[in-house]
Amino acid sequence: MKKILIINGHPNPDSFNFAIASEYNKGALASGAIVETITIASLNFNPNLKFGYQKRTDLEPDLLESWEKIKKADHLVWIHPIWWGGLPAITKGFIDRLFLPGMAFQYRENSVWWDKLLKGKTAHIITTLDQPSWYYKLFYGKPSVNQLKKTVLEFCGVKPVKVSYIGIVKTADEVQKKKWLEKIYNFGLKNK
Repeated sequence: MKKILIINGHPNPDSFNFAIASEYNKGALASGAIVETITIASLNFNPNLKFGYQKRTDLEPDLLESWEKIKKADHLVWIHPIWWGGLPAITKGFIDRLFLPGMAFQYRENSVWWDKLLKGKTAHIITTLDQPSWYYKLFYGKPSVNQLKKTVLEFCGVKPVKVSYIGIVKTADEVQKKKWLEKIYNFGLKNK
């Protein structure tokens, strides 16, 4: 049975991202998958990696619990909006605090190479935009996706990483939103 972890990176519980997370969850449960969730905004932690990698900051209980969920999962579903071309600050802070050397990856001694400690996991990034996805890709080079997909998940061994863009959210009517949510439900049903 597939173990899926939904990580919701939007800080507002009234956002469309929460509806997306809910529909994916419903679809995945209907498929028989084991589903857990992390709602980053509801966690109690300091998102600032105060000392960088020079000195370890103890992980708060919510981060320890989140890491256990990440380790157990086969498939990670990241849901977040794109703000200023990037991830919401709380989502970036979650990554900074958890995806650490010795946990998500390990530098090799006297080498430029590293070991990827999250191998065997797959991921799906579902991100919302207030502009057409083609514009975000062509004119901005999709910085949030490059960051999360390439320099976090793939860097740590998560592969393959699928990406789905949902937008333009700010001008979407209820009919369009319903179509997107049906698509998301089907992603969950197929464990994509």
